[in-house]
Amino acid sequence: MTDVFTLGEALGVISTDRIRHDTEVRLDVGGPELTTAVGLARLGHSVTWLGRVGGDELGARILTVLRGEGIDASHVQSDPGAATGLAMRQRRIGRAGHVVHYRGGSAGARLGPGDIPARAVQSAKVLHVTGITPALSGTAWSAAHHAVKLARDAGLSVSVDVNFRPQLWMDRQEAVEALTELATGANVLFVNQDELQLIEPVIGTIRELVVTRGGKGASSTVNGMRYDAQAAPVTVVDPAGAGGSFVAGYLSGLLEELHPTDRLRRGCALAAFTVASQSTWQGLPTRAELPPLTF
Repeated sequence: MTDVFTLGEALGVISTDRIRHDTEVRLDVGGPELTTAVGLARLGHSVTWLGRVGGDELGARILTVLRGEGIDASHVQSDPGAATGLAMRQRRIGRAGHVVHYRGGSAGARLGPGDIPARAVQSAKVLHVTGITPALSGTAWSAAHHAVKLARDAGLSVSVDVNFRPQLWMDRQEAVEALTELATGANVLFVNQDELQLIEPVIGTIRELVVTRGGKGASSTVNGMRYDAQAAPVTVVDPAGAGGSFVAGYLSGLLEELHPTDRLRRGCALAAFTVASQSTWQGLPTRAELPPLTF
């Protein structure tokens, strides 16, 4: 049995200060579901990641990372008819970074409900999806919802990270409707402070609502009781990707039936490891590297 089954789009990530001037850039692969998968795997949990990658070098690199981290990538499809998506991040003062997405028609956007293996999903303990997948295409939207239905029908715990990316949506109202619908299927819902208004109609219906506040820490409301944890002190190198790593830490604590406060602390610890690194996933800790209070 797999601890966590997750699906989405992994893509290439180019980081630079100013693309029009730089002659050297940093190339990585990423995506919040990939970051969450790596974070969980390094803590000793079994993880399956599903998605489509292009039949190109970026796709091969993504598969190499997944397999190298001990993540089950047996359901990943290499799509020779489409390229692996790409995001270009330019670091700017006073903001997390300006991101330009090259994902239209990407292999990841061609994910569909027919790609979702029912038996593999329903043999997991937790299904984790994000609001990025429904933003990619109509078929990807259907794939995410199909996976949630399969999980709920089997009585699994469903984890949803709202992860609103305005650049990927045609308009805000479409995003609100789609993300609210996705959130209704969640047993555990992750949202940052700014996203609360997007899913306001379902806030009171979620059994476990987790709110992240960046440097101000995080809180959760579990069966009507609120819990809080402070952000771990850290020198920030790059704030990108903290959400996916926080989710990994929190789900790890959930799988181990830790107290809600300890789940938050583990999530904050993993987020700290990510923001202290140039990569969203490369700096994530093993079990032995976890701070004592989060072990």
